[in-house]
Amino acid sequence: MTRDLTTCSTHVLDAALGVPAAGLGVRLADATGDVLAAAVTDDDGRVRFDPGLAPGPHTLRFETGAWFAAADRDHFHPHVEVAFEVTGEQPHLHVALLLSPFAYTTYRGS
Repeated sequence: MTRDLTTCSTHVLDAALGVPAAGLGVRLADATGDVLAAAVTDDDGRVRFDPGLAPGPHTLRFETGAWFAAADRDHFHPHVEVAFEVTGEQPHLHVALLLSPFAYTTYRGS
């Protein structure tokens, strides 16, 4: 079944400290770079975005440099940008980010 819009959420974990990455800025954009929504992770490191996403490419931009700098922690990446494709076949996409000062990994969660 193909759906017109897909919802999106993210969860960021500070893998170096083993805690959620609370207070991290995140922007959701479409293929043209237009920002659809901007938010800050909650105390559990989570954001659920309100706008439904049409099929096509999208990005999440995590403002990791500012977040690490605010905690006076050395870091390498000024931001992390995760590109993903919305197919319209799933009602919800969850994009997780495991973060440390000098590395990151991402995956499609549930």
